[in-house]
Amino acid sequence: MSTTTAETSAPLSEQRSAKTPRPARRRGENSLAGSLASHAVLIVASLIALFPIGWLVYLSLGPDKDDYLHPGGIWDKMTFDNYTFVLEHTKFFDWLKSSLIVTLGTTAIGVLIAATTGYAVSRMRFPGYKKFMWVLLVTQMFPVAVLMVPMYQILSDLKLVDNYLGLILVYCTTVIPYSAWLLKGYFDTIPFEIDEAGRVDGLTPFGTFFRLILPLAKPGLAVAAFYNFLTAFSEVAFASTFMLSDDKYTLAVGLQSFVSEHDAQRNLMAATAVLIAIPAAVFFYLVQKNLVTGLTAGGTKG
Repeated sequence: MSTTTAETSAPLSEQRSAKTPRPARRRGENSLAGSLASHAVLIVASLIALFPIGWLVYLSLGPDKDDYLHPGGIWDKMTFDNYTFVLEHTKFFDWLKSSLIVTLGTTAIGVLIAATTGYAVSRMRFPGYKKFMWVLLVTQMFPVAVLMVPMYQILSDLKLVDNYLGLILVYCTTVIPYSAWLLKGYFDTIPFEIDEAGRVDGLTPFGTFFRLILPLAKPGLAVAAFYNFLTAFSEVAFASTFMLSDDKYTLAVGLQSFVSEHDAQRNLMAATAVLIAIPAAVFFYLVQKNLVTGLTAGGTKG
């Protein structure tokens, strides 16, 4: 009897162990194949994104202006002479000074006006506040070619042609509407109870805005500042029209000086483009922490 029981119990235990389910995969846990596939896609995407930058740097090391036609020959004659020529024999530093004045001025004024505008629309209910935001959005629908002549006439009447302030004001008309929309959406994610607490403590509306709201809105301000910076830093049409002196050209306009009707010094242009990218990279490094937070802000609001 015991022998029969032992013989029947063994298969039952084996059957039970065979039917035992495998541990369930945790939520968010990927399989090995999925992980390898995702990493492969990210690597390919990174190479695609970095290839133009690497190729530009490579072409900037070619000593001849036609080396871009035969890039394979650059490897044996790489040199930094292009960078030396740009820094010593062009007005690169004047262009850099002009770009920094215009870009930083646009960023500071644009972010300040956009922040106050976005906060007012987010918190205050005045007549026509919704239509006001749509009016700001409509201003972005006009192409540059349509705005060029009236803006030039206005700046000429104000004696601001070939003036840094005039170009800053022109850029502000471009960056403020979008930045106001951006910051208005970010201010909506900040609880209104914070404003009420500030008023209970005796703060004025301006005090509440500058002392309580702005510190909480640093990520949104970083995104707006980065947008303003890149827009003013890379713009060409307005800068080439309103800045007449070659020592007041911005970097984007100065880059065009290497291309003429009958000649194109593409090696010097490539070297200048690499140097131009450095200030933008430095600014991105300074705001990257708040930039990532600001871009993802509001995604979990519910």
